[in-house]
Amino acid sequence: MDVDSATTAEADHDPSEEAVAANGAVRLSESQSSLPLQQQQENSDMNNSDSVDGGGGGGGVVAGPRCAPSYSVVNALMDKKEDGPGPRCGHTLTAVPAVGEEGNPGYIGPRLILFGGATALEGNSAASGTPTSAGSAGIRLAGATADVHCYDALTNKWTRVTPIGEPPTPRAAHVATAVGTMVVIQGGIGPAGLSAEDLHVLDLTQQRPRWHRVVVHGPGPGPRYGHVMALVGQRYLIAIGGNDGKRPLADVWALDTAAKPYEWRKLEPEGEGPPPCMYATASARSDGLLLLCGGRDANSVPLASAYGLAKHRDGRWEWAIAPGVSPSSRYQHAAVFVNARLHVSGGALGGGRMVEDSSSVAVLDTAAGVWCDTKSVVTSPRTGRYSADAAGGDASVELTRRCRHAAAAVGDLIFIYGGLRGGVLLDDLLVAEDLAAAETTSAASHAAAAAAASNLDQGRLQGRYGFTDDRTRASIPDPAADGAVVVGSPVAPPVNGDIYTDISTENAMLQGSRALSKGVEYLVEASAAEAEAITAALAAAKARRVNGEVELPDRDRGAEATSSGKQISTQIKPDSAGPNNSVPAGVRLHHRAVVVAAETGGALGGMVRQLSIDQFENEGRRVSYGTPESATAARKLLDRQMSIHSVAKKVIAHLLKPRGWKPPVRRQFFLDCNEIADLCDCAERIFASEPSVLQLKAPIKIFGDLHGQFGDLMRLFDEYGSPSTAGDIAYIDYLFLGDYVDRGQHSMETISLLLALKVEHPHQVHLIRGNHEAADINALFGFRIECIERMGERDGIWTWHRINRLFNWLPLAALIEKKIICMHGGIGRSINHVEQIENIQRPIAMEAGSIVLMDLLWSDPTENDSVEGLRPNARGPGLVTFGPDRVMEFCNNNDLQLIVRAHECVMDGFERFAQGHLITLFSATNYCGTANNAGAILVLGRDLVVVPKLIHPLPPAISSPETSPERLIEDTWMQELNANRPPTPTRGRPQTNDRVICI
Repeated sequence: MDVDSATTAEADHDPSEEAVAANGAVRLSESQSSLPLQQQQENSDMNNSDSVDGGGGGGGVVAGPRCAPSYSVVNALMDKKEDGPGPRCGHTLTAVPAVGEEGNPGYIGPRLILFGGATALEGNSAASGTPTSAGSAGIRLAGATADVHCYDALTNKWTRVTPIGEPPTPRAAHVATAVGTMVVIQGGIGPAGLSAEDLHVLDLTQQRPRWHRVVVHGPGPGPRYGHVMALVGQRYLIAIGGNDGKRPLADVWALDTAAKPYEWRKLEPEGEGPPPCMYATASARSDGLLLLCGGRDANSVPLASAYGLAKHRDGRWEWAIAPGVSPSSRYQHAAVFVNARLHVSGGALGGGRMVEDSSSVAVLDTAAGVWCDTKSVVTSPRTGRYSADAAGGDASVELTRRCRHAAAAVGDLIFIYGGLRGGVLLDDLLVAEDLAAAETTSAASHAAAAAAASNLDQGRLQGRYGFTDDRTRASIPDPAADGAVVVGSPVAPPVNGDIYTDISTENAMLQGSRALSKGVEYLVEASAAEAEAITAALAAAKARRVNGEVELPDRDRGAEATSSGKQISTQIKPDSAGPNNSVPAGVRLHHRAVVVAAETGGALGGMVRQLSIDQFENEGRRVSYGTPESATAARKLLDRQMSIHSVAKKVIAHLLKPRGWKPPVRRQFFLDCNEIADLCDCAERIFASEPSVLQLKAPIKIFGDLHGQFGDLMRLFDEYGSPSTAGDIAYIDYLFLGDYVDRGQHSMETISLLLALKVEHPHQVHLIRGNHEAADINALFGFRIECIERMGERDGIWTWHRINRLFNWLPLAALIEKKIICMHGGIGRSINHVEQIENIQRPIAMEAGSIVLMDLLWSDPTENDSVEGLRPNARGPGLVTFGPDRVMEFCNNNDLQLIVRAHECVMDGFERFAQGHLITLFSATNYCGTANNAGAILVLGRDLVVVPKLIHPLPPAISSPETSPERLIEDTWMQELNANRPPTPTRGRPQTNDRVICI
């Protein structure tokens, strides 16, 4: 049979012509010239440092997101030769979680299950390593199998498994995924042609595995190969694309493992999905997002795009284009998620070429919205061919030059087995550690595992996962320590007696009294447990307590000195110990901030950097925004009579375009009064149901003042993740601290999108009130004028009144993990306890508010940490500034560790006060067109580490709709307004007496 011949040098081959060899051999083409595998592998330490090459000339070293990891060979053990899988390609490798409780009788650790594939070259011995001629007929492979091999991650040992029951037919180019401790296999192609579409399940719950066939009612995907399948949300088997023997496909099928009788259902997802293609890869993130990348289209062209598929709470499925620039087109590659990072390896390019250089390993960081290869963040596709110099001497680049291999992940470790390189079938097992994932667990457990590994017998690991390569003598320990959360979903034997036909998550349960919940409910509980475990591990292993205080992560420094000479303490006092005398994890400000330098060219073009937070007072270099990619296609608009949320969907489809949004050439707003009324009604009902002080959980992103600068909001979404199915809304919340309108050109876009996101994601998107969310203020500073100018006087005034009525319902503060309080202004003179804010009844207009509301929305910190007590505020009579002593008093009174507030423009987008116990946050860049400040957000992880992430101001566009004569006339009102009512001077800058100080 012809599994693939598009990688041969023959350009005019028709990929849809699938031939079956008379002798049952598998014909598989992969004509990349063979390069001898380097015998002495050297571990790359690139990913063990805090810096990565910025790329380009100059040789600058710039810190940024973790690059793709380096792989090394695992010398796995086996009792006899037959226990090892041997050389093969077109197989599957599936990670299966542990069974039972560790330490108890019958416990089985996490395993990798390898099934099927093609095992030999026709007329050659694959084991000999002798390449065949890569002619136009392609490479012929014999020996499609149905054998099963198991790799035990704890003992580093391969075994041949002989399950009872009727096995599937021999096959390659099939798909497999784990459902609890069962491996589900479907499709593929074998000696007799396309394999049947039946679902075969390998049940590994018992000591003796068993095959069984699942009865599925009704039509399904049908026989196909080169497709993808994954378990989404721990419930839905999703099969996509492939080739049915005639042509590549783009259809999507779903099987609900929790609903019997089982049946396939063809989905019609909304949004722009992938084209018909085969040999793509797909993996599901733990929160239920499936990500499909690469593949080969109907014209045999390799693809570089990536698409996210997610299920909404109302049952809709939706495609969205994933962010970032892929380093290379590819197909016949492998991909697997580790936390929020999709690890991609190898692949073919067609025409006898393979993915080479640093692009042979790539990572799509869905949290940061960027692709990384082994060298740097990717800002444009890589086009270079392989060379030792180009690869920087990294032997792991050569290791991953392969296609038709398989990959799986156990914890933070990514495994690769087999594949095809040139004319050689491969039989090596590779491993890499995702250091970005490891950093979210205990650093001390790394050291403990390394110490334990030093006492191990050669090639064997006692306890947790580790591997010894005889050629490098390097151990790669897993960060998990004794007592850590067991990898995967431990299960016990089913109790319903139907173990051979039931693939639902009902049969995944823990031994003992704890039962595993089904579907998404289980995901929520598991995520919470994981967060608690990670937080506890960090508190126990990372935090160093000195006289009852917890040091910040940067332990190389004591008190930090800013350029002004002021000493900043690096210690934050933890919460009081509970009844068990354990100290909870403290809130820590990460010692580095993430900065996007988006120059259009040069070494730093589009680079994401990490800089010490103490460097920002001296950060003088200006960077500009890179050329955005083509806009993501707008989502399908729904008629607003079809759903109460139709206006919100329309707004999101029209405005949520992090890369494609452009300021409208015509200023007429796209919503009418009725639609704005619908949007406000929906959002107001949600705000009215919320308390005055929101109770939120980490992880969460926090945004400061936006002031109608919608372009900055899109840039922040583009650089650091957006609240969409292609972004990160499924696993991280968004909190906005007020001042959405006034000053900027696009207040209506800003508030409309935020309200629509609140309606669409009421439990993930959170808005609190700022001082500009008041009619008497935004009547003077631009919002009222913008409403009239863009909707006409009658409709504009009505819209302005309606939105301000909604503002009176906005919550007033947010408490995160009962450790961090977020507000717009500050605590002023009157706020001593959080309960004072909780007791404010809404709706409340600004003029009807008490002194507590005035302080909450208007007060500021004093000039610096040396100015204590209360001082008059230059904003106006009756307003105050509060010193660091007030901050410490408030935190102690309420058992808090940090105050995050907005309200003031700061040059670096964020600024610390009161020895780090208060942070001022400002997200709009170049405020009012004059401040030249950066904008920032804060990202709070589950470990309660706060990471600032910045964008810099954009230079003026050379030619854009903003510079057209019509726009200049229309924008005159805003320029005059800001000139007549200048903003409050940027915090930290000297104030001149001839300037009128306004809000």
